Amino acid sequence: MMNIKSRLIIMNFLEFFVWGSWLISLGAYMIVTLHFSGGEVGAVYATMGIASLFMPALLGIVADRWVNAERVLGICHIVGACLLLWASTVSDYRTFYLIMLLNSMAFMPTIALNNTVSYIILEKKGFDIVKDFPPVRVWGTVGFVCAMWMVDLFGWTKSPLQLYVSAGAGFLLGLYTFTIVKCPPVKLDRKKTLSEALGLDAFVLFRRKKMLIFFIFAMLLGAALQITNAFGGAFLDDFKTGFADSFGVKHPNLLLSISQISETLFILTIPFFLRKFGIKQVMLLSIFAWVFRFGLFAIGDPGPGLYLLILSMIIYGMAFDFFNISGSLFVEKEADIRIRASAQGLFMLMTNGIGAFLGGTISGWVVDYFTVNGVKDWHNIWLSFAGYALVLGIFFPLVFRYKHNPDMETSKHH
Repeated sequence: MMNIKSRLIIMNFLEFFVWGSWLISLGAYMIVTLHFSGGEVGAVYATMGIASLFMPALLGIVADRWVNAERVLGICHIVGACLLLWASTVSDYRTFYLIMLLNSMAFMPTIALNNTVSYIILEKKGFDIVKDFPPVRVWGTVGFVCAMWMVDLFGWTKSPLQLYVSAGAGFLLGLYTFTIVKCPPVKLDRKKTLSEALGLDAFVLFRRKKMLIFFIFAMLLGAALQITNAFGGAFLDDFKTGFADSFGVKHPNLLLSISQISETLFILTIPFFLRKFGIKQVMLLSIFAWVFRFGLFAIGDPGPGLYLLILSMIIYGMAFDFFNISGSLFVEKEADIRIRASAQGLFMLMTNGIGAFLGGTISGWVVDYFTVNGVKDWHNIWLSFAGYALVLGIFFPLVFRYKHNPDMETSKHH
């Protein structure tokens, strides 16, 4: 019998392998192979935002009340795998959009369910979640990067075969979860209501000006998250005329995967930065990291400007983690203990729901606006996104009032 941490590592690895197989390369497949417009690509990526608005909460209720969490997780992955196999056979936009919307509804809840199952099993076996979960979860990011590399090295970044890879891993994970430790619904005195599960009872946080401003910026920053996922691959592919033999054009996913590798390293620095500088400074670092992320894309290329693109990938780790993970920790600290889960749900709703939907939709329009006769003006596209982040960076410190007290932070964390 394998030890339980190893079993959870396999589960986390496969959870993100399923996503990494297509998340970064699907944009290039849609633009180059299926000839979708920027708006259409943005809309497909925005389906993840739509699904994140309600599906994680709904399936969270199912797992809390009626069905074992590990079974809900497995069923979602098997359904998602079937949908991806169907998507691989489709080339018209409307059908493809619909299938990917349904796939998002099956996949997006699995991220939270994967965490829930990991927490329940670790707790059952007497582990300390705070200490023992991160080393397990980091294998999720490893899985994501391995999937990107596999799709790239086999030359499938612009092929429907990436969806086969994801579907295969999804089926495997779906079956695997049925063999893992049972996570039955907890018998509580009182069941969570729908409004609690959707994070609606956490809306009381909006009454506090500081939290209202924080959540608005979380939404606006959430809009930046999917932009490079959606268009990074297509951007690199467009250099095939000038730099056909360059590493970035031949292996776009390998180059883009530096972003995810950087993410795993920056996660480890968060406790230090939060204690030393506080949430306001850390969020500001994240916003300016986004400015550099997009700005370096605007001036870099896979030839002599390759170092600028690599620098942009490294900065992504800070841009993503300092906002996503630090923001989650800040919400945890500021919310009343009774609405902790709802407050996290609300943070997810603002960033991965409304934010990601707006980001996917609007970034698609921007790409189309700067496309003339099928040629994309990537320099101005990335500069617009950098300008957007810069505006956020100027306004955030002016409107977000927060006094950092390092002594308080340390006592809270220990």
